[in-house]
Amino acid sequence: MSITIDRPAPERMPRKAAAAALVGSALEYYDFFIYGAAAALVFSHVFFSADDPAVATIASLATFGVGYVARPFGGLVLGHFGDRIGRKRVLILTLMIMGIASLAIGFLPTYDQIGLWAPALLVLCRLAQGFSAGGEAAGASTLAIEHAPDRRRAFFSGFTMTGYAAGMVLATIVFIPIAALPEDDLLSWGWRVPFWLSAVVLVVAYIVRSRLDETPVFHEAKSADAVEKFPAAQVFRHQWQDVIRVVFMSLFAVAQTVFTVFGLAYATSDAVGIDRTTMLWVATVSIAGSMVTIPLLSSLSDRIGRRPVWITGTLGTAATVFLYFWAISTGSVPLIFLGAFLNMTCFYSMVNGLWPAFFSEMFAAPVRYSGFAIGTQLGFLLAGFAPSIGFALLGDGINGWIPVAVFTAVCLVLSAIAAATARETYRVPTELLGAVALRVDPGSAPTAPPAASAQEPQEPARIR
Repeated sequence: MSITIDRPAPERMPRKAAAAALVGSALEYYDFFIYGAAAALVFSHVFFSADDPAVATIASLATFGVGYVARPFGGLVLGHFGDRIGRKRVLILTLMIMGIASLAIGFLPTYDQIGLWAPALLVLCRLAQGFSAGGEAAGASTLAIEHAPDRRRAFFSGFTMTGYAAGMVLATIVFIPIAALPEDDLLSWGWRVPFWLSAVVLVVAYIVRSRLDETPVFHEAKSADAVEKFPAAQVFRHQWQDVIRVVFMSLFAVAQTVFTVFGLAYATSDAVGIDRTTMLWVATVSIAGSMVTIPLLSSLSDRIGRRPVWITGTLGTAATVFLYFWAISTGSVPLIFLGAFLNMTCFYSMVNGLWPAFFSEMFAAPVRYSGFAIGTQLGFLLAGFAPSIGFALLGDGINGWIPVAVFTAVCLVLSAIAAATARETYRVPTELLGAVALRVDPGSAPTAPPAASAQEPQEPARIR
């Protein structure tokens, strides 16, 4: 005779979940920025032939984009297991993959040492980073909203992107003294130090995440036998429109890679000649400011809705990207700081703090991780190659940046249009998110479930 012991459902732990999302995201974006900075400033000299500097620069920036090719595959695989075995387990796996790949980059031999094997190994590590990142944001966001109170989901999930800001600032603080090294020291050993230090961030993130319980939403879905065997197939069957919507909304991320990677490479190029340390400080100050604006603006969307905040943020970012690049073209450091503050700290933060909640809320619990991960990573593909596209579009003369700004603005406008077609979800109870897309057995329940009471929350419905 077997005895089954019913374990109580885990309680919501919004603060711990927010902390777990923050530290994991900090690791991801610490690695994101040190790779982007190294690709803009160092990798063209270290991993590629010096015969044609322009080709080496484009190839170096292309390796940055290669990571985004792996992200949809990471989103598909990790999203599958996140919906099948739980959010927490997969998020610990993403940490390990990201941390080990980043540490490995710091030990890679150079082009002068092993020739073409050097960029090949670099690309392999970058693909591993991309695979991990494909499941990180979706998992951290899902974890955060499923632990958060109904009316504060954007605030708590916004800490995922506060982690982005923390990781970026930490990476920049580490990279500034490295970038100030003499050229020989920078290219020989200095650039490796930030990658080695990622091990410290990895350890802290692992400790925090390992102490967090699985989400109550996933626990209830598992108890009700509502865990899908093939969540990706189900999300494309029933919520394919939301996946496409998220793809287009995710084009907002083009602004981030253009700002952090292309902007750094363009401003420090011979054509403009701004000191690289100055530009790293611009990134540090503007992104550090978003650690304050992200929680504030995320909370605003909990009060007035997701769509108005998103549309204002994307259109504001589209407008101020012109100011930012014009300021760079003038060489005026105060104007560059002003443009960066308006573009990144203010308007971009309106979107960046909101997408973890907005995207998660579009999908039903049984397919939430998969739908979020697949949609975002397909959309982020363009963002990964945006720096290379930027250099391909870059014209001659003082106004050569205009085609790059236009390209960025078009992506942001498309994101705003896609958001305008989305359902407003800020007042929908967590248990009912994605319910309008569910298909239940005929005769068993109405297509749209009745509102759940505060005392008796409904069990998640299963997609049929």
